[in-house]
Amino acid sequence: MNLREAAREGTARLKKAGVPEAELDAWYLLEWAAGVSRSHYLAYPEEKLTKEQESRFLEALARRAQRVPLQHITGEQEFMGLSFLVNEEVLIPRQDTEILVEEALKYLKPDMRFLDLCTGSGCILLSLLHYCPGAKGVGSDLSLGALKTAEKNRERLGLCAELKESDLFEKIEGRFDMIVSNPPYIPSEAIAGLMEEVRMHEPLMALDGHEDGLYFYRRIAKTSPRYLKEGGWLCLEIGFDQGESVPALLRDEGFDEIEVIRDLAGLDRVVKARMNRCQAAVPGGLLFAAR
Repeated sequence: MNLREAAREGTARLKKAGVPEAELDAWYLLEWAAGVSRSHYLAYPEEKLTKEQESRFLEALARRAQRVPLQHITGEQEFMGLSFLVNEEVLIPRQDTEILVEEALKYLKPDMRFLDLCTGSGCILLSLLHYCPGAKGVGSDLSLGALKTAEKNRERLGLCAELKESDLFEKIEGRFDMIVSNPPYIPSEAIAGLMEEVRMHEPLMALDGHEDGLYFYRRIAKTSPRYLKEGGWLCLEIGFDQGESVPALLRDEGFDEIEVIRDLAGLDRVVKARMNRCQAAVPGGLLFAAR
């Protein structure tokens, strides 16, 4: 089988299996299995695959036809121009989440300390550290499997970050200039309607936002004032239909300068808010207005 034949065969098999964007996925798998670039393919379409390359390609096609995510087959996903290891322990980084990172980078400075809740693969945490050298980052997650993946990505990218096993703020200490998070936000009843790639292969605990999808936002909104410095920023990824409900939760907890940022499709995607400079957290966790 040569490269052209492999691309055609891959596209045909994936189309038959009902895989979305079959032609594109077939190419990505061929690129991965044969180690060829697009320019090489166009220049040498008649080049034969080795037996090892062909076997690897056909095995990858079979897995993708079973709706295993492309990223779980190749083992990596690009995010913010960086390559992250991914597996079934973590949510696959999405392009939409880059908007959260880009927004946070507008306010993050080299001397600041920030916290990434529900860090998963570490894509948000490590991207912020990569593009803001000198900042200090802590990533927390309840999943040990996710933290092990984040640790591998930390080592792979040569970055320094603290990783903690914690149920949101449970084991977090100190205060931060910024808190960022892409928490689970899909209502429980909506999970059954997700694509098979997501529903069957990505971790449920990274998807399920409980009954109305707002469970984790309520907890973050209520507790984060105890961990944010005065004037500190809170940046959250949200679902497309949460652009009113999440800001309302933050407003009720004393945040101001609240703004909703849309993604490239024009959908609500990120909420940023600032800890009111006229408020401070007392040891018991209550807020008082400074006079």
